[in-house]
Amino acid sequence: MLPAEYDEQKTKMPEALPFLDTCAPDTRLRFPELSRTVSFPRGTLCLRAREANDRIFFLLKGKAAVYNLTRCGKRKILFVLGNGSLVNESLTGTVSNIYCETLEPSRFQVIGQKDLLSLMEQDFLLTRSLLACQERKIWRLEHQLKNTIGSIYLERKLAAKLWKLARDFGVPTEKGILIDMDLSITFLADLLGAPRETTSRVCRRLSKLELIRTERKKVYVPSPAALSRFYRTTS
Repeated sequence: MLPAEYDEQKTKMPEALPFLDTCAPDTRLRFPELSRTVSFPRGTLCLRAREANDRIFFLLKGKAAVYNLTRCGKRKILFVLGNGSLVNESLTGTVSNIYCETLEPSRFQVIGQKDLLSLMEQDFLLTRSLLACQERKIWRLEHQLKNTIGSIYLERKLAAKLWKLARDFGVPTEKGILIDMDLSITFLADLLGAPRETTSRVCRRLSKLELIRTERKKVYVPSPAALSRFYRTTS
């Protein structure tokens, strides 16, 4: 079941879905016929863990956080998704294992699981494209685990995450690359998997090193190259 607050509309052709570019012509025609476009305001939970779900979500425009809860009930953000992303962690499961919350007003293309699986059975190119999307998520999770185990400092972990956000959602300004989303200390703590107080100290450390610049809930990266060198080489 979709969240209560949404606006639905039909679309002739889904925008910002790169995986459709390599599919068979018949798939590109049928996908819009079998799916619908829905819009959610900021702060909407599109998916909830442990709830039945038979729809597959593709993010057309906006930003969304995919997260889960620790045993202590603390939120741990796994991914920040942008345009063209596949949201669901599974294409065949009947119950969601993750939460997905919009970080700004966002638009999704939603298709029934059975309809998508039917298209995948008929078009191997579609199946391969979606497998590639899921493999990339797995790679990112493996990379996160690698950076979690061992003696990597929190400064490096946060630097790596901010570098990626700047790459994915950065806007050039006179102050550097602006990460075009609200990044409160609470959000960064959830992204880092650390307490707010610790995250605040880490931000001050990166600011003192002039690797980032913070203004209210905005983060600027004066030099992505310097931030990259810091998280790759600092011992």
